[in-house]
Amino acid sequence: MTDNHNGQNPVPEQDDAVQGEVLSDCPLVVAKEQQVPPQEPVQTRRPVAFGVFLACILFGFLLSMQFKSVDISSNALTSQQLRAEELQSLLNKEREKNQELYEELLRGKDDLSQYRDQALQSGDYAAILADELARAELAAGFTDVVGPGLIVTMSDSTKNPADTTADPSYYIIHDNDILQVVNELRDAGAEALSINGERLLATSEIRCAGSIVSVNNNRYAAPYVIRAIGDPAAMSSALSMRGGVIDQLSIWDIQVDVQQSEEVLIRAYTGKTTFQYAQEYKDNSSQEKGE
Repeated sequence: MTDNHNGQNPVPEQDDAVQGEVLSDCPLVVAKEQQVPPQEPVQTRRPVAFGVFLACILFGFLLSMQFKSVDISSNALTSQQLRAEELQSLLNKEREKNQELYEELLRGKDDLSQYRDQALQSGDYAAILADELARAELAAGFTDVVGPGLIVTMSDSTKNPADTTADPSYYIIHDNDILQVVNELRDAGAEALSINGERLLATSEIRCAGSIVSVNNNRYAAPYVIRAIGDPAAMSSALSMRGGVIDQLSIWDIQVDVQQSEEVLIRAYTGKTTFQYAQEYKDNSSQEKGE
């Protein structure tokens, strides 16, 4: 500090102090020294994750469409195969029928040849007519027959109709149910049929009579036992085919038991066979031409 010769109050010399304070303790300088250098903005990952999410959804959609396309193609192929198998089966049946008709034609020619031979030798037709009569009785159902075949037992549903909202009559056997089974057996080549011991003929009826079924004008209640003589494997396959009569009846819990047997006995028809209106037709014009 220096003396003030002019009589004024001494002024302290603070240049160095102020300068040192400004250089060292100034808040602005300290702030600049302690200021954190600017950082680069953090890039968010949300757009990338959202893109991956969309890609996964698209991939899953394409994958499901591929599976669906393969499933549809497989179902279409299976349907075509089933249709082809069904058509092949129908074709085989028609061929078998044609073969049977051809064999029957040959038998007719043989019979005619035998008639002529018998007439030329002795004029006795008794033996041939006896064989023809036996064959006609067999076809008409007037003789007992035995052979391999099926025994089909149909029983009403065991469900309690009160437990369902459907019509209770759906759970019992009707004439149409029996007709479906009989028609399938006939189409599969059944040569003789009976229901609860009643031999079925061309004139036999199967119809509802209340809660029971009438066959040859005789009434029967369930269970119904259908006996059929023919190829057991073919008839069993006809009944148990997919979507067939057994599958349809199983919807209402109708029980259908099928048993194959090497020896099925079917009794002859014992009812009346009188014809009141149908008569034998005689072609008089052919007789006149023969004369």
